[in-house]
Amino acid sequence: MAQASHTEASKHHEAAAKSHKMAAELHGKGDAKAAAKHAEEAHGHSAKAHESSTKAHGKSAGGR
Repeated sequence: MAQASHTEASKHHEAAAKSHKMAAELHGKGDAKAAAKHAEEAHGHSAKAHESSTKAHGKSAGGR
């Protein structure tokens, strides 16, 4: 179902954005170690978001 795929992609994009924001805030406070941890998490969420987006696009395109 295309809707479920789009919802999944959205959740991963939101999680990536939150992790990126936290990494930026921590880096600004001088906590490079914690910032790096959140940046790594953001990268993982971004990869999942890309995968989910690709699936969602395929399902949406296939439904035309």
